[in-house]
Amino acid sequence: MAYFLASLCFLGSLLQTLDLCEFSASEFQLEGDYLIGGLFDIHHVNAPDYHDKPQAIDCSSQPFLLPNYRRFQLMRFSVEEINNSANLLPNVSLGYDIFDHCSDVQSFPDVLKLISVNGLINPRHEHHNKRSKISNVIGVVGPFTSTQVLSVAPLFMVDFIPMVSYGASSSVFSRKQNFPSFLRTVQPNKDVIEVIVNIVLHFKWSWVAFLNSDNDFGIDGRDFFIKRIKDTDICLAYTKDLNINTNFYQMFKQIEAQRVHTIIVFAPKGIAEAVIGSAIRLNVTNKVWIADDGWSLNKKLPKEKGIRKIGTIIGVSQPEVIIPGFNKFIYSVKNQTHCKYNSLSTKDIIDADPSFSFPVYSAVYTIAHALHKALQCGNDGCNHNVTVHPQMILAELKKSNFTLLNQTIEYDENGDPKFGYYYIVYWNHRGDAEKVGFFHFHPWVNFLINSTKIQWYKKGEVPTSICSQECPVGYAKNQNGIYKCCFNCEVCPNGTYINITEDPYQCLTCKETEWSAPGSTSCSLRVVEYVPFTDSGAIMITVGAWILVGLTLAMSAVFAINYNTPVVRSAGGPMCFLILGCLTLCTVSVFVHFEKPTTSFCVLRFLPFALFYTVCLACFVVRSFQIVCIFKIAAKFPKIHIWWMKYHGQWLFIIVAFVTQALLLLINYSFHPPKPYNETIWYPDKIILGCNINISEVLISALLLGTLCFLCFIFSYMGKDLPKNYNEAKAITFCLLLLILTWIIFATVFMLYRGKYIQILSALAILSSLFSFLFWYFLPKCYIIIFQPHKNTKQYFQDLIQNYTKTISQ
Repeated sequence: MAYFLASLCFLGSLLQTLDLCEFSASEFQLEGDYLIGGLFDIHHVNAPDYHDKPQAIDCSSQPFLLPNYRRFQLMRFSVEEINNSANLLPNVSLGYDIFDHCSDVQSFPDVLKLISVNGLINPRHEHHNKRSKISNVIGVVGPFTSTQVLSVAPLFMVDFIPMVSYGASSSVFSRKQNFPSFLRTVQPNKDVIEVIVNIVLHFKWSWVAFLNSDNDFGIDGRDFFIKRIKDTDICLAYTKDLNINTNFYQMFKQIEAQRVHTIIVFAPKGIAEAVIGSAIRLNVTNKVWIADDGWSLNKKLPKEKGIRKIGTIIGVSQPEVIIPGFNKFIYSVKNQTHCKYNSLSTKDIIDADPSFSFPVYSAVYTIAHALHKALQCGNDGCNHNVTVHPQMILAELKKSNFTLLNQTIEYDENGDPKFGYYYIVYWNHRGDAEKVGFFHFHPWVNFLINSTKIQWYKKGEVPTSICSQECPVGYAKNQNGIYKCCFNCEVCPNGTYINITEDPYQCLTCKETEWSAPGSTSCSLRVVEYVPFTDSGAIMITVGAWILVGLTLAMSAVFAINYNTPVVRSAGGPMCFLILGCLTLCTVSVFVHFEKPTTSFCVLRFLPFALFYTVCLACFVVRSFQIVCIFKIAAKFPKIHIWWMKYHGQWLFIIVAFVTQALLLLINYSFHPPKPYNETIWYPDKIILGCNINISEVLISALLLGTLCFLCFIFSYMGKDLPKNYNEAKAITFCLLLLILTWIIFATVFMLYRGKYIQILSALAILSSLFSFLFWYFLPKCYIIIFQPHKNTKQYFQDLIQNYTKTISQ
């Protein structure tokens, strides 16, 4: 490193004869006890020339930048003001050595002069032994751009010479491991981008283009912008790195093709002027242009002819801090320019772009206050016995805490300012940058913009810049392509809703207890429905069930009183009481169909009916079989009749049917017991309280009931020609047909309707099944017992049997 610096120093010594920009040498140098270096690009090289060997660059032949010259004069004024101050650095004079740093890569001679002593550069390890050969430059103000700082900063970082830049905003300089002695008085790029993003969000522009300079400053800003909008509604529709070779026609053609109406230009003054000039020339219209702080206060562009046609220009600017005494200083300056700049007046300098004025002013004062602390200055003066090193100044710089023009100057651990704020400006029709808002960073974020002051190109209406129109209320966005801002709109179906603040791209499902119509933004509670005992239908069914219970008890009493009569004996005798008892027990299933279902209610809705109705059907099967057996099978198959009578086959069959059904129900209910169930599918706005019965397993029990019905049909048909008092075919067949018809009707309704009244229909089907046997089997027999007692005699039955025997024998 030492040999490299020595070589550069040798190159610099060959170029010392270079005349500085044809300005008076007294403007660039001032003797003093301590020197502050200054790097200002008063002229600027747009495109570097490439040569076969190193060559010095003639800055005076390059384009002149008036705003930068104004900043250069501001540094001179700041030093003069400090030297005239009685409180800051008393009895100590500050000097400066300022260079026209017109090139990013070809201005090394200027830098080498600042770090050299008598034209020589000593390696760092020799400084501790040769303190007299340390440069009098205690710090450097500048340079302006990020690229310039990246080029020269390593030379100053070697000896920890403080650099306080007034314009370099790239985020890379916050890395102290690479730039340990770098500070800045301007906000880093991330802060400017934060303001721009807040403007875009404020006006709800979601489809934007970002044009940045093809250098460290622009690329860093673009990267921060992409990172910042990641979790917002902003989409970057188009981005372009700008340089002198940019094809603006092709660029604007692509922007128009993307239908972008908001364009962010994050570039230095020169490139921004080229972009806006090309837009005017190419007749680009109806756009919103957002300027960064580098050109938002540009004095030239607002006066350009046709600037109103391209749209509305708003920007982020540094506040125009009035520096007391600076105008007077400019008027007092004589012989500012030489040769072609003789026409430059003091008014031109004062009216030039005031951006970065306070950053220059505060940079000089920051170094002066650090020197004040290092020299242990007080009311009695400073300690001149202290040998000041750049590292001492750097240490004091990091601890800076003083007030300048009502602002507290402090720096964070990265060397970034903890002071400063931004204005939001609008280029009005008078060609002025009018303040319409502000963005404060310290001590907390405070953002305000008054859009009523902005005269939009759409005549009062805020322009839009979107890829897709916002979806109507109740619609979700369905992303179309890679950009989340481009989408189709789909209505949220019933049972879902859209919450655009939570997730505008997804329809959220309502809770089970809630419902929503198509296109809803919220869910409503479902109406819970069930059949209470007080319902008119429930009352009628309950009354019917109690009537059935009463009839069964009355018939049981009639049968008990007339137990030994032929009608009772032919009807089944003791088996009649079993049937009537089971019919009564089946009514339990009717009563539990109402009120809110519980687990016990759900079990009892089917179990008593299935279990005891099985007994009833088994009794009728046995009853039909016995009659057929007595009159037909006994003669043909006497052994079967003997076995049946000996082992009480009728009771054995009933017990087997009962036990089989009980086992089936026990197994089914053990694995899948019925539970209360909320029906939420059939009716989106209702919850029907019911029971969740496993249909597939209930079918097994129903199959047993169906088998018994089939056997009843068979035996009833076989006994169709038996004596009238023993012929149960018509009665049983009619009962079974009524039973089957009842459940077919219920099954059909159940497939089409699942409302709360399905419980009433289920109870009615059970009650109808019970009444079918009661009315069509037992009631006729009770009628004969009560109203036709002459038919309830042994003689009457014997006559019927004799007539049947004669008929068979003939």
